[in-house]
Amino acid sequence: MEDADKLIEVLKSFEQEHRDLDEILIQLQEKNTIDFLQIKRLKKRKLILKDKIIEIKNKIEPDIIA
Repeated sequence: MEDADKLIEVLKSFEQEHRDLDEILIQLQEKNTIDFLQIKRLKKRKLILKDKIIEIKNKIEPDIIA
């Protein structure tokens, strides 16, 4: 059970960071920021987080096909 609790904590952390990146990207786009490299890096980080979130969710509750 400890492992599941740890995974849930990591999952919450990743989900929060993902939401934070969403907010940052929205703010940058509203300001018409020209730093495309920064935007690209943030979007890449967001995709990596999304993959990690999915991986952790599958570990917590595997999708079993009967």
